[in-house]
Amino acid sequence: MEASKENVLFCCVASFICLWTTAYGELTPAGVNYEVEALMGIKNSLVDPHNVLNWDEHAVDPCSWAMVTCSTDNFVTSLGAPSQRLSGTLSPSIGNLTNLQSLLLQDNDISGHIPSELGRLPKLKTIDLSSNNFSGQIPGALSNLNSLQYLRLNNNSLDGAIPASFVNMTQLNFLDLSYNDLSIPVPPVHAKTFNIVGNPLICGTEHGCAGTTPVPQSLALNYSQNSQPSGNSKSHKVALAFGSSLGCICLLVLGFGFILWWRQRHNQQIFFDVNEHNEELNLGNLRSFQFKELQVATNNFSSKNLIGKGGFGNVYKGYLQDGTVVAVKRLKDGNAIGGEIQFQTEVEMISLAVHRNLLRLYGFCMTTTERLLVYPYMSNGSVATRLKALEFGKSTNQKGALLDWVKKIHQEKKLELLVDKDLKNNYDRIELEETVQVALLCTQSLPSHRPKMSEVVRMLEGDGLAEKWEASQRAEENKSRANEFSSSERYSDLTDDSSLLVQAMELSGPR
Repeated sequence: MEASKENVLFCCVASFICLWTTAYGELTPAGVNYEVEALMGIKNSLVDPHNVLNWDEHAVDPCSWAMVTCSTDNFVTSLGAPSQRLSGTLSPSIGNLTNLQSLLLQDNDISGHIPSELGRLPKLKTIDLSSNNFSGQIPGALSNLNSLQYLRLNNNSLDGAIPASFVNMTQLNFLDLSYNDLSIPVPPVHAKTFNIVGNPLICGTEHGCAGTTPVPQSLALNYSQNSQPSGNSKSHKVALAFGSSLGCICLLVLGFGFILWWRQRHNQQIFFDVNEHNEELNLGNLRSFQFKELQVATNNFSSKNLIGKGGFGNVYKGYLQDGTVVAVKRLKDGNAIGGEIQFQTEVEMISLAVHRNLLRLYGFCMTTTERLLVYPYMSNGSVATRLKALEFGKSTNQKGALLDWVKKIHQEKKLELLVDKDLKNNYDRIELEETVQVALLCTQSLPSHRPKMSEVVRMLEGDGLAEKWEASQRAEENKSRANEFSSSERYSDLTDDSSLLVQAMELSGPR
């Protein structure tokens, strides 16, 4: 009976260990994920001035780390940190990432030898260590990588001959060893694309190098210690010259086309480049958001997060990664001329208007098809929200109803209905009335009667509001009197004189 219990316990423990290793990878004797240990070894041997490798050595697995990609089984399949200004050396512990398929560390300043432990990674398909400062010889162990298809070691300080064992790498499609200090002999590599230019000890010889081509036949003969010139060398040179000329022409055409494309695209997007000087627009310290960031914040612009609709787009409530609550205004058609002008005008005006009673612009986002504005979110019931609702109202009827309601409570001196009840009368009533007056001036029926943004800022600061408000009230009274007089005169005349009534009926008939 006891033996049976022990067997059951053993099976349970074994199953648990199996599930644990499946979910979190294999562990070292110390109980640490061996891939975590390997990556920490790589990090510790590198100098990371910008802390891009902000990895946690106590993590259960590295799959949530920056620059690391994992498979569905939580095994590291890719390590990529190009152009991150990394220096130091590449640790041999990289040989413990046995599921690694891609290694991309190009455009850094990593030095030392290329670790031969890379030859222990059977699944490795891509290696790019170009544009670093690696020195020493190319490890012959790389020829053990039967899955390797892409190898770039160009623009380093590697020396010695290319390993003879590279001749066995029949699966290799691309090999770039240019701009090093490599020497002959050169093995007949089977790569479809093989680049060895910029190696003086190879290209400075009588055989020369001609760019990205299959390995020159003369160099392959040199490897076999038989450098007899070919009888067709002259025809080869002619073909090589023709191919080089054609390649140069193609590069010039492509380069010219790229410049035209870049200039056109740059001119279209220069408005949104906050780091570039623009005389027409000063974005100040506005934050530039990524579209994906705002997608996540608004739950992919869910209808549940919709808080308003305007003439040029919808407004969504969103939550940024740091917990900040925002209102995201998404233009309906980012490519439309009117929408673009609206976007530019709103960014320019609101970025220039800085006042405690104006809803400040927090940031913006632009892609080839999207334009978005990001505001701080104001809770329902606050003065700013109710006044901003005049802009974000869901329809023309709703905007008119809301505007009439504001006018009515202003006339009846009941502005406290606009204020958040949580304030408990802890606000400036005069400032509230002035703010409402500015809002009403900004929503007059005729656009020509509405104040400019610079005037709005001055009025909120107490400059010229009284005069503007008095003038608008006089205009409103005159308009009402004119309407009343016209209406009463028309109907009284028609009622008093039946002949006029008959004449009006005749004029209203068909002609």
